[in-house]
Order: sequence, then C-alpha cells, then structure tokens
Amino acid sequence: MPKKILACVDQSPYATQVADYAAWVASRLAAPMELLHVIDRHQETAADADRSGALGMDAQENLLDKLSKQEGERSKEAREQGRILLTELRDRSRLQGVDDLDIRQRYGQLLSTLEEQQDEVSLYVLGRRGQSATQSGRDLGRHVETICRQLKRPILTVTDSFKDPKRIMVAFDGGRMTRRGIELLAATPRLKDLPIDVVMSGKQQADAEKQLAWADGLLTSNGFTVDASFIQGDPERVITAEIAERGCDLLIMGAYSHSPLRSLFLGSRTNDLLRASQVPTITLHL
Repeated sequence: MPKKILACVDQSPYATQVADYAAWVASRLAAPMELLHVIDRHQETAADADRSGALGMDAQENLLDKLSKQEGERSKEAREQGRILLTELRDRSRLQGVDDLDIRQRYGQLLSTLEEQQDEVSLYVLGRRGQSATQSGRDLGRHVETICRQLKRPILTVTDSFKDPKRIMVAFDGGRMTRRGIELLAATPRLKDLPIDVVMSGKQQADAEKQLAWADGLLTSNGFTVDASFIQGDPERVITAEIAERGCDLLIMGAYSHSPLRSLFLGSRTNDLLRASQVPTITLHL
C-alpha cells in the first residue's frame, strides 16, 4: 500500500491551509491522505486552586463529581468541534480531487500519536503556528521544533495562505540530509514540471562546485529543469532574498543538524529560516 500524506489539524485558523497543502501533495503524488485531529486530555487546567484538602468527605465527593461532569462536558464539546472540523476539511479536500481520504480523531499527545504512525506516512503536514501559538502570539508553534527533531519523515510546515506551488527551492549544503532531499526529488517524476532552484550559501566551500554539479546532474538526468548556484552570505538572508527574487513557492531544507543543547546556546538556523521564510517549507531530518 502507498504511504499516506498525514495532515495534522486543530482549531487554529491554519487548519484550512494545512488541509489545502496536504490535498495538493496527495493529488500530485497520487497518495492517500488522512486528516488527523488530536485532542489533548490535559490541555484544560483548573482556574481555581485545589481546596479539596480543606473539605469534608461529602463535600469532596460532590466536588469530584462536579469536576468529573465538567471534564466530560468539555471532552464531548471538543469531540464534536473536532468532528465538524474534520468533516468540513474532508469535503474541501475532496473538491480538490482527493478521493482516497480518511479522517481520524484521537485522544493523546500529538508527538506520540504521530510517532505511532510513522511507518505508514510519507509526509506530515502541519501549520507553522497552531492553536496554542495563535493564542500566545508566538511566531513559531511549540510543537514544530519537537516534531521536526523527532520524526524521521519529511515535514511540510505551511504558512498563512495556500498558493499552488509553481517553483521549488532547495537550500542545499551538501550534507547528508539535503543530499537525501535531492534524491527524493529526483525519484518523484510527478514533480518534473516544477523548476528547481538549488542554492548553496554561507562561506565559500572548496567542494561547492562539485556538490552542486552532483545535485544538478541527478535532477537533470531525471527530467527536471534545474538552476544550481552558490551565493556567498548569511544563509537566512540569502535564501529569503532568493525565494522572493526567483518567485519560489516551496522551500526544501535540512533541519536541526545540531543537538538541542547546542541549539540552546548557539541558536537554531532551522528556526531562524522557518521564521524568516514566507513560503511553505519541507524540513528533512532523515
């Protein structure tokens, strides 16, 4: 069975864009698609302090019964809202030509739920900002880095609006992950009509021409139209500027090549580029 495109949706404004990009990929690759909504059982916290220790036995039992009923009502409401969301997104995706489509609602933690399905998935799709980031004002959702570090599958993080991709950029560094990205592209004939820009940046490397020639040769031999180049300068600024100048609609890059501890002290180029990039991005941590 072909592996599926798994779209992770929540009640944020980005759910529609997640579904639209997942539908685009599924249609392009003729792959099955699944819309997944995960309900976190522990996302609700009590507004008041726990005073049960100061109550008598009967009062404690009444309080626990009341809290249990409230939790049941919240759970039922979350399930119903999730069901409505999934149904609407399923109908929307079918209008975009996706026939092999499933919807699923699960209780649990998002990361562990995604890890359980990893063997069945070829690509994950999620919003760069989810429901929690929308409420807190963060520019990058709290799940994004954790998921991209832990899952060994390509992950497409999407931005605020859907645009049918017409040109792809690969932020290429010659390392294992971006070489794997070039190999995956070369093995995907259904994307041959999209021009590919392979861009290396940073400090001048002795083997840059050799690395670029390899990427160019592999893609060209598989029928792709390629523009491969090295541009000296800060990768975040170079890639962001080249995306805008060349009119690219989709970025592919390696992700989190350093340990979380090193990223804590030195910062993460992956996060910086995700924040700076205004186009959907496929991160590779393979």
